[in-house]
Amino acid sequence: GGAIFLVPEIGLTPQFLARFRARFGERAVAILHSGLTERERFDEWRRILRGEARLVVGPRSAVFAPVRSLRLLVVDEEHDHSYKQEEGLRYQARDVALTRCALDGAVAVLGSATPSLETLHLAQQGRITLLRLPARVTGRSMPHVEIVDMREQPVEDPDAPGALLSPPLRDAITENLEAAGQTILLLNRRGFATVVLCTGCGTHFRCEDCDVSMTYHGRRHAVMCHWCGRTNPLPERCPACEGHDTLRLTGRGTERIEEELRALWPAMRVDRLDADTTRSRSSHRRILDRFRDGEVDLLVGTQMVAKGHDFPRVTLVGVLQADAALHLPDLRSAERTFQLIAQVAGRAGRGDLPGRVIVQTYHPEHHAIARAATHDYDGFVSWEMPLRQGLGYPPFARMTMVRVSSP
Repeated sequence: GGAIFLVPEIGLTPQFLARFRARFGERAVAILHSGLTERERFDEWRRILRGEARLVVGPRSAVFAPVRSLRLLVVDEEHDHSYKQEEGLRYQARDVALTRCALDGAVAVLGSATPSLETLHLAQQGRITLLRLPARVTGRSMPHVEIVDMREQPVEDPDAPGALLSPPLRDAITENLEAAGQTILLLNRRGFATVVLCTGCGTHFRCEDCDVSMTYHGRRHAVMCHWCGRTNPLPERCPACEGHDTLRLTGRGTERIEEELRALWPAMRVDRLDADTTRSRSSHRRILDRFRDGEVDLLVGTQMVAKGHDFPRVTLVGVLQADAALHLPDLRSAERTFQLIAQVAGRAGRGDLPGRVIVQTYHPEHHAIARAATHDYDGFVSWEMPLRQGLGYPPFARMTMVRVSSP
């Protein structure tokens, strides 16, 4: 029979593709994703349709691959919200996978260290089977997680390089660099500065179309809306009050953190993985390959760095602003915070050396952060499920969004 293996990010396809081709042969495995040219996608699609390739690897759109005699469909990191297509044909690939397997008589495997509450609820109802893997591969121990309460870490100058890094995290980075270990830093905000503010009149730059704050990108010297993509050059004067030298860049994104890390540790080789550095073809793979080959000491990035990567040399992971997502108006904000911390923590200590994780937060007592620090998924669920049930939220109810859009 045939099989489909779904991954949450295009950047994860190379490592799985290499493993599957080594096991099943070059011609037996096909790849489908939006990074291919139209000709490449057409050729792969025809190989699958003719039955030449019986295993397909790819992100969410690969769920529609015309695999003959489908017998197995694996959704890796099934909790990841990137499986939800928000534009054009809207669908949730995880749900499509379950439906397709039901129609084809195939087996669906939803894999995750932090399953979505919807998936767990299906298992609790007996509609799907729950299988547990209680230990890491080869019996390795989970990394030690330290919580740094940022309320107890006074910052003298918030604009100084490295002001976002607590002293414990700075010391850990220095020690890890000296020990020739690799480090991953997670900051789920891209760009150089998250807010552009006029100190004269108080105006801050917002998108004219979306009414959300625009982020400053240093290399482009422009402000950009991360919702619609609108980009405007940064003016020399405030457009509201015409003030000169009153515009101030506040907040930090991955671009600024990368620059500050280079200033603080000149000898350290730093690279960045986010939507801005992975726009060009194959850039995602090149960045990860350099890190995997030991050519980079520290990789800073958004949630892209948290997903499914296997880097044996990574012995330190730092999480900056771990509680940022808690303040979003989203019923799944706590769940996503827990999943993100747990997932990025899992990148540490995957080799022979033990891993260490430092989580910086202003809410160390929040159940999502406290439970993630102890790798306690069941404990998180025991807190979160009653809250969802009491509020009538999924998985105890269904919610529908009606979206109307027009020029």
